Amino acid sequence: MFKHVFLTGPPGVGKTTLVQKACEALVSSGVGVEGFYTEEVREGGRRVGFDVVTLTGARGHLSRIRDSRDSQPHARREYTVGQYVVDLPSFENLALPLFRNIGSADGSSSSSRKVFVIDEIGKMELFSQSFIRAVRQTLDSASCTILGTIPIPKGKPLGLVEEVRNRRDVKVFTVSKENRNAILQDILETLQECLKSKA
Repeated sequence: MFKHVFLTGPPGVGKTTLVQKACEALVSSGVGVEGFYTEEVREGGRRVGFDVVTLTGARGHLSRIRDSRDSQPHARREYTVGQYVVDLPSFENLALPLFRNIGSADGSSSSSRKVFVIDEIGKMELFSQSFIRAVRQTLDSASCTILGTIPIPKGKPLGLVEEVRNRRDVKVFTVSKENRNAILQDILETLQECLKSKA
């Protein structure tokens, strides 16, 4: 029986948009939804980074393009993915409390069905050991169903991403340009089954 639903697919294919549509449908059917998604930040038509945005609208930096004028050697360790510098403190300050909130739902009545959104589990987020621990605990917890996104395998495998992909209780949908408009109903039906199995 599946407990969690994850979407995978190439960058820019529409995974986050599908997550947002699924959240809207869940909320309108009375399901509690918490968590965060990742949003591109653009200036003058070019992508300059990514923000983490909670479902309640709070926002924090996840990463920004390194400023070429910034030639000072940094005292603290920099976490980089390509041209992006990851703002680990900003990400952790926004994302980690969300996991603590969902954990406190344990032991509440089964009528409070919850979906926890993690968009995404990717290279930038995986610099945080606290995030990795929180994701593992939430996957094993009985308190919620996760709706998340993971990147398609490319280059060196990412440990936690492969763990998620290979779990028996995770249903992975591969999103493509061809199926992204038709796949939403399947995602919602699977989430409803996950929630029923927890009730």
